[in-house]
Amino acid sequence: MDFKDLLAYKKGFELSMLIFETSKSFPKEETYSLTDQIRRSSRSVCTNISEAYRKRRYPKHFISKLTDADGENSETSTWLDFAFECKYISKEKYSDFINQNNEIGKLINYMIHNPEKFGVKTEN
Repeated sequence: MDFKDLLAYKKGFELSMLIFETSKSFPKEETYSLTDQIRRSSRSVCTNISEAYRKRRYPKHFISKLTDADGENSETSTWLDFAFECKYISKEKYSDFINQNNEIGKLINYMIHNPEKFGVKTEN
């Protein structure tokens, strides 16, 4: 299996692309702050998942990179809070993005707590 087949990766990539498209409408003065940060953190979720999967022969590294992915996912949630409170996104879009973000977090945590299901050799 390739990391691109992982459900957490697929959902993370999808949300990242939705955020990218939505953030195109953010005000110009947000280009180097909110817009850049929300794009970066949402993309980092996927990059950390891919790194974790490639390092799955090393259990501690696998979990460490997934923990980084979870942290980036939480950061994305915070940036979504700012985007909503600044009225850059609607309540409906915010709710949809947050629900997707929460689902991604659950998938990442499942991977952290069940590394053997992803090809990681754990010590018994």
